Amino acid sequence: MARATAPMPSSQRRTRGFEAASGLLKDQVRVAGESRGFAVARLLTHWTEIAGEQMAAITRPVKVGYGREGMGATLTLLVQAAHAPMVQMDLPRLKERVNAVYGYNAIARISLTQTAATGFAEGQAQFLPAAAARPAAPDPVLQAEAARTAAPIRDEGLRAALEALAQNILTRRKSKEG
Repeated sequence: MARATAPMPSSQRRTRGFEAASGLLKDQVRVAGESRGFAVARLLTHWTEIAGEQMAAITRPVKVGYGREGMGATLTLLVQAAHAPMVQMDLPRLKERVNAVYGYNAIARISLTQTAATGFAEGQAQFLPAAAARPAAPDPVLQAEAARTAAPIRDEGLRAALEALAQNILTRRKSKEG
């Protein structure tokens, strides 16, 4: 009589097929972020969307510190001294937007660390003016070539994604050649 094999627990089960690159690096990114207190990596990776373009151009999230009681954390932002008063006025709105990312009131207060644009180790982060933070307009020739490459695709969403991919590849290729 054939013996039935017991199913593998889900923790030992292997996935079949391809795995997304984000899944392969997820644990390493989480560990690196948590070492600085960032339990939600989206706070770092999508800072421009969270803080707004103008605020993101003059601030950088540096650390999330948790108190002994665990009742709310402190987000430390790096800001140039000249912009600190303007950022200070906008802290309540910024705290609401950051807490919306967490889904609850995780951040109780925001602390500003003023620094020069160059100098201290943390201050070496380049602050960009709001106009420079926007990407340059795409080359119309490359844009047309990318559209022509993705033209046979019928699904609009897929075609748009492939056009963007083709444009990125062509732009990178052009910058390496020229």
